[in-house]
Amino acid sequence: MSTVIEQAVQARLVASAPQMESVPATLRYDREDPFAVRMAFPPSATLEGNEVSWAFSRELLAAGIDTPVGVGDVRVRPYGYDRTVVEFHAPEGVAIVHIRTGELRRFLRRVQAMVPTGREHHYLDLDHNLAELLRDAC
Repeated sequence: MSTVIEQAVQARLVASAPQMESVPATLRYDREDPFAVRMAFPPSATLEGNEVSWAFSRELLAAGIDTPVGVGDVRVRPYGYDRTVVEFHAPEGVAIVHIRTGELRRFLRRVQAMVPTGREHHYLDLDHNLAELLRDAC
């Protein structure tokens, strides 16, 4: 069984121009990092021409579908009937994307089936992580 879930989504980039541009994005969940999800944007969707990936809490994404959440670099909130807004805050500025809420719910259902909420700690390899930390200390 695969330990990674990836799902392509279409994101609408909100800009100062009146029309929003569609950009491809990929949602990714790895069972080996059970508390996090990642959203990646390909080079063609970024100003720098490099792939950009943001990691944030799976819980943040799930909660943000129904209510505004987040106070840091990533903020999520519902928008209308079928959209969710994800804001990415960086020193260079803010990127705001709209994503269909149904796509996010489908992704989160797949994640939940792989690692149920509240069971994430069972998928952490604490012995390996501790060994890595101690290896550098010796």
